[in-house]
Amino acid sequence: MNKEIFIIRHKWLIIIFTISIVFLCIFPLMNTTINSDLMSYLPDHMSSKVNNDKIEQVFGKSDPLLIVFETDDVLNDSTLRRIKALSKEFNRMKDFDMVMSLFDSKSIKGENGAMIVNPVIKRIPKSESKREKLREEIKTNELAYKLIVSEDFRYTMIMLNSVTKKTDAELMSAIYELLDKYPGSETVFINGQPYLRAEANQKISRDFMILLPIAMVVMFIFLWISFKEKRGVLLPMSVVTISIIIAMASIPLFGWQISVIGVLIPIMMIAIANNYGIHFIIKYQELNARYPDMTMKQIVKEAILYLKKPVILTGLTTIVGIAGLVAHIMIPAKQMGVVSAVGIAFALLLSLTFIPAMMLFFKKGKIQKSFSEKKNSFLSKILTGLAGFISKRPRQVIYIFAAFFILVVSGVYKLKLASDFDDILPKNHPFNISLNIANEYFGGTKNISLMFEGDMKDPEILKRMDFYEQELEKMPEIGSVTSIASMIRIMSKAINDPEEKLYDKIPDSRDAVAQYLELYSMSGDPEDFEDFVDFDYTRAVLYIQYQADDIKTMNKIIAKVESLTEDDKNMSVIGGFSLVEKELSLATGIGQKNSLIFAFFAIMILLMIIFKSKAAGLIGSLPLLFAVVCTFGLMGWTGIELNIVTALLSSISIGLGVDYTIHIFWRLKTELKSGKSYPEAIAISLKTTGRGITINAFSVIVGFSILFLSAFPLIQFFAFLIIMSLLLCLMCALILIPAICILLKPKFLEK
Repeated sequence: MNKEIFIIRHKWLIIIFTISIVFLCIFPLMNTTINSDLMSYLPDHMSSKVNNDKIEQVFGKSDPLLIVFETDDVLNDSTLRRIKALSKEFNRMKDFDMVMSLFDSKSIKGENGAMIVNPVIKRIPKSESKREKLREEIKTNELAYKLIVSEDFRYTMIMLNSVTKKTDAELMSAIYELLDKYPGSETVFINGQPYLRAEANQKISRDFMILLPIAMVVMFIFLWISFKEKRGVLLPMSVVTISIIIAMASIPLFGWQISVIGVLIPIMMIAIANNYGIHFIIKYQELNARYPDMTMKQIVKEAILYLKKPVILTGLTTIVGIAGLVAHIMIPAKQMGVVSAVGIAFALLLSLTFIPAMMLFFKKGKIQKSFSEKKNSFLSKILTGLAGFISKRPRQVIYIFAAFFILVVSGVYKLKLASDFDDILPKNHPFNISLNIANEYFGGTKNISLMFEGDMKDPEILKRMDFYEQELEKMPEIGSVTSIASMIRIMSKAINDPEEKLYDKIPDSRDAVAQYLELYSMSGDPEDFEDFVDFDYTRAVLYIQYQADDIKTMNKIIAKVESLTEDDKNMSVIGGFSLVEKELSLATGIGQKNSLIFAFFAIMILLMIIFKSKAAGLIGSLPLLFAVVCTFGLMGWTGIELNIVTALLSSISIGLGVDYTIHIFWRLKTELKSGKSYPEAIAISLKTTGRGITINAFSVIVGFSILFLSAFPLIQFFAFLIIMSLLLCLMCALILIPAICILLKPKFLEK
């Protein structure tokens, strides 16, 4: 019993099995969770992440939050009262192990040989003269000026380090409640990973709630316009719905969570999963128009016989192309490659079984004018005209494509790697506004941490650290460098007069260093140093704060750090989140190259196997190479950076774009085999199969266009690029491939 007869005879079994699978998937779907922690997206073996973990094991986990206040003058009475009240509340909360504001940061002074340690603001000034006196004192305070308060006194901040067990949403809700409890006229911006995670989490949920139903409705309308039949809408959409359910259910089944890029998965299913069903509907309409006397059962059988091989082959090539994402450095990208492949595999299976089984319950519909020889549709007229132009001027077609390629590809030299995650939210979002404020007024948002091991009271080590600080602060990109060495120097200013030798210097003896620390502890809290040095003074951290908009600037600063410390036996670890961002950016570029090479050669080999010809692999790969390279050129011209999302582009576009070429090859081969000439074969192929792949391509484009409504700019850029890539693949399949075939007359098509 052959497969076609099995589908026809056992249609009820196929339908019941499909419904059962959907029902079983509901249970894992109920356990789906969202993960918006960008650091968890990175593999544990990344050297920068390993180094960060080493530093955090000694000095605790760093999960900072910055609350930035903007006003005309931060020293006005109402602003100071608000900040004081908020600081007290935050200090009472167990959610933070560090609170730093103008009322927490220290002022170190000397008085009668003693060291006096007080908060920067001990009392709120009552008069204008006292306020101005405080302003001048802050300007001389290295622990507050340009760190807690901006140079122009328009901005100040409260810095918090989260150690809470609350969710990010719960923590941010508690902070919002406090800000509402103590209102003010200041404009407030928030920055930090907990805030970013909470916002991303909210926007992921928002995207799923909004984009998915809109995409389904838009696809429904598109299919109705394309086919003007209920079955042309209901059957492909049923496959889409089932594929989404299966793909999303596989995420918790594998023990994974939905990431920021996870919103792409259901949209990809909407865009891709209907592809194979669309070809079945088009073949049904073609057969119904050509052979009006055929029964529904005969049409279904004939459609399966013709489509079985090309649909399976195009499905496999799509799966292989998207599976190239497993070479991506980002864990969610690898997971997306697996989950999408599972969903597409089920869509392929359902299109060859469930749709034919369901078709048997429909009566034959009206003959579509698109397939009538008496009247051509608008699309058919365009495709027929294209076929005539290609047949008459194949060389001109190739020249036009070559010229376009040269023009667009020159933009590749302008292509840049994204250096951070800052573009994950819109530019006008408070998160990014606070980043701009921090970069302009507080020394930057990037950081590098150097951990030293040894006797941290040893003047030799401290002087080396002090030297590094002074050399690094000469770089315009660096806003501040702080360590236990800078704290010792500040202490030296407090207890020594400017004309004395020890003023603003690291002492020459260990005992003198210990004495400074002892003097500090008499008035201040020794725990003030716990961010810089461990309990027994055997390990210390030097913090570098800087600003950088690109990899080049980051490399410049890192190179300076490495050149200064290369011979330092006490410097053990270089860490910092900016190094993670840099390594991720470089790895994204490498991962993009690896996934591109994997997908490209895998598709080329598959084409060679499918058509049993090396020429098929080479010619069939041209549209993919053309589309992908041109897309990178467009990224360069438009200024879109290669980041964690746009790096997904090549594997997906290759997996999708190759389908169009396979269908054109298959139809050309069929028509040439029946004795048609190349011009005749091209004309028929474009009018029939060309219509199918055009509708197919635009259904994918319509599906991905919904991503323009995403809350994430990265997703919006991805939508633009994938649409452009698919349009280029479609143009190559409909125009370039036939032109090449006319000129070369490849033997694999004539066998």
